[in-house]
Amino acid sequence: MLNVVYIATSIDGYIADKQDKLDWLEEIPNPDNIDCGWADFMARIDGIVMGRNTFETVCGFDCEWPYCKPVFVLSNSLTSIPVKYRDKAELVNGELQNVLRKINKKGYSNLYIDGGMTIQNFLNEDLIDEMIITRMPILLGGGAPLFGDLATPLRFEHVKTEVFLNAMVQSHYKKKNLN
Repeated sequence: MLNVVYIATSIDGYIADKQDKLDWLEEIPNPDNIDCGWADFMARIDGIVMGRNTFETVCGFDCEWPYCKPVFVLSNSLTSIPVKYRDKAELVNGELQNVLRKINKKGYSNLYIDGGMTIQNFLNEDLIDEMIITRMPILLGGGAPLFGDLATPLRFEHVKTEVFLNAMVQSHYKKKNLN
């Protein structure tokens, strides 16, 4: 079982700007449509766990549903998935360990964890195994932070770093085993 974060941030660590907008993520010209490792990453995972805010943001994109993997929407406030997305996403709630057990019992064990608060909650319970973080060359000066306070430090090992489009720096980390 593996829980992996794949996300982009500003240099100062924000995943959305002060108005909760993401348009700054598309400022780097990409005429050849380089996917920056996205296809390889998606081939490794078999399910996606995202928070309600991220789900609502994705539902608001002006495009077809972007995922070909099952999506589990983690929310204690949503009571149902909108009709338009019921064949694409499933609502889950409760304690993270229990949610993961339910998802794993359905046969999904390599999970993409997405959404600021969701990632922070998984980190707080030491449930993230890998992080692939792409830093965009912009300082937002505020917004939605990727990381929050932790009860205890978490140790990760650097796997590799790549530069895409001569502008974005993507670093891959794995949880350090402290055996």
